[in-house]
Amino acid sequence: MSEIKITGQKRLVIVSGRAHPQLAIDVAEELGSELVHTDARTFANGEIYARYDESVRGCDAFVIQSHTNPINEWLMEQLIMVDALKRASAKRITVVSPFYPYARQDKKGRGREPISAKLVADLYKAAGADRIMSVDLHAAQIQGFFDGPVDHLFAMPVLLEHFQSILDPETLTVVSPDMGRVRVADIWSDKLGAPLAIIHKRRDPLVPNKVTVHEIIGPVDGRVCLIVDDMIDTGGTIVKAAEALKAAGATKVIVAATHAIFSHPASELLQSASIDSVVVTDTLPIPPEKRFPTLTVLPIAPLLARAIHEVFDDGSVTSMFDGAA
Repeated sequence: MSEIKITGQKRLVIVSGRAHPQLAIDVAEELGSELVHTDARTFANGEIYARYDESVRGCDAFVIQSHTNPINEWLMEQLIMVDALKRASAKRITVVSPFYPYARQDKKGRGREPISAKLVADLYKAAGADRIMSVDLHAAQIQGFFDGPVDHLFAMPVLLEHFQSILDPETLTVVSPDMGRVRVADIWSDKLGAPLAIIHKRRDPLVPNKVTVHEIIGPVDGRVCLIVDDMIDTGGTIVKAAEALKAAGATKVIVAATHAIFSHPASELLQSASIDSVVVTDTLPIPPEKRFPTLTVLPIAPLLARAIHEVFDDGSVTSMFDGAA
């Protein structure tokens, strides 16, 4: 028997689902790497198949998938890709879901409801994932749903860098669109040196995507208002908030969000006269037909690449956010 050689050299493997391939390509380029090609296809009856074109034995694998519409198909594809890696003897598998699927179903608001965000975490674990990486989780408690490390990344540094160069803190007010986002908006206000305003709204639990704005707390009149949120879905909440701010005397309303879900009719609504500009990241694909003149899309790939580099090198992801992660 020949002597076994112990090299101790780790191998990084990045693979991508079909939902947002450009993001994975950008991440790989940032890392000076290339994607391992995946033979992924959907059969006539809707079943998904995935196989890797080269050996992944003993590797440190990162499975990148953006959960856009059709979200269930892309979630299933990612689970199948994780299962394929597990059965091909990958040493460690990290699920990279920039936009965590079903994140808004993180608790029981009423009886007989599911906690679907927990179910998704269980599915990842059952498929063979050792670790999860995501950006701006809708609720921080989702980290506790997964029995293993969760790297919760923040898009704030990416967005802040953009706004610090174009906004004057003397005339700026940071706005939380609802009570649930106050903590995040408060951090924004500290970083930008601007006061905070809060919009109190009421949502009918029986009518999805329907919001009524009630009152605004904080300085708005004669100021530039920056609304910060984690996601924009149909855009109804944001437009209502912008209209209320303009009615209260705001001179300009700018919207910043991490995840541009942009379900219909978001692209039309966000071009409302009450919104001057919208700035998002590309955690989700934004096709040309969903883009509009006042939209700015910032790249999230450098942030994901740096986090993947830290995980691969057994470094500190927390250090990327000045210890705030």
